[in-house]
Amino acid sequence: MVSTAEQSALRAVAEEMADAARLATLRYFRSTELAVDNKEASGFDPVTMADREAEQAMRAVLARRRPDDAVFGEEFGHSEGRSGLTWVLDPIDGTRAFISGAPSWGVLIGLDAGQGPVMGLIDQPFTGERFFGGFGKADWRRADETRELGVRACAGLEHATLMSTFPEVGTMQEAAAFAAVAAQCRLTRYGLDCYAYALLAMGQVDLVIEAGLNAYDVQGPIAVIEGARGVVSNWQGGPAHQGGQIIAAGDARVHKAALEILNQ
Repeated sequence: MVSTAEQSALRAVAEEMADAARLATLRYFRSTELAVDNKEASGFDPVTMADREAEQAMRAVLARRRPDDAVFGEEFGHSEGRSGLTWVLDPIDGTRAFISGAPSWGVLIGLDAGQGPVMGLIDQPFTGERFFGGFGKADWRRADETRELGVRACAGLEHATLMSTFPEVGTMQEAAAFAAVAAQCRLTRYGLDCYAYALLAMGQVDLVIEAGLNAYDVQGPIAVIEGARGVVSNWQGGPAHQGGQIIAAGDARVHKAALEILNQ
């Protein structure tokens, strides 16, 4: 059990990391000078100096504040630790949005105690919004505004708003399964990256379904959604903190209904 004092200390570290990443990313966002590299020989998986500098800034905070913790980041991989805790970092989730000037990207921080995230946050530097979750609670903050986060009730898919980053969800088989769920939903929207998970925790949407994700894509959002009393699993209903096929829901009823369709 993590004491209240330890929870506050861990959150303070996460907040300091997010502040550091804000400075690094906003320096480049909507800049005409931004250079974009491609991490794939075939296809397009962009990375920028903003991604690299934001992760370096977060790692610098951890080196000073939590040197015994392990770190797993998208850009610089895994660094060993001794504490049993691992910080899981995505310096810019939604680099495609970032290089397009769209404010749907975010900084993701998760704290994995071995069985998944116990704390995490989604930070959107341009809008100044920070979504925090952990230790049984979740909240939203922008400047001096703060409020508790909570998912909304949704009795069935016919009432649900579904979100995903790409219309092409994973493999052809995965895309067909997603389309079968989408056909039952009231509204389907695309393209918001990690911000879709933040909206689910805020009670604005009901489902997010994706495939082909990594641990650093999901650990921060999982902590926020679970803190807001939502549910996140893989498409088989099991743990999702290692990535892969992800389904997040605000209401257990639509989560169950969507799982049944995905597994037909």
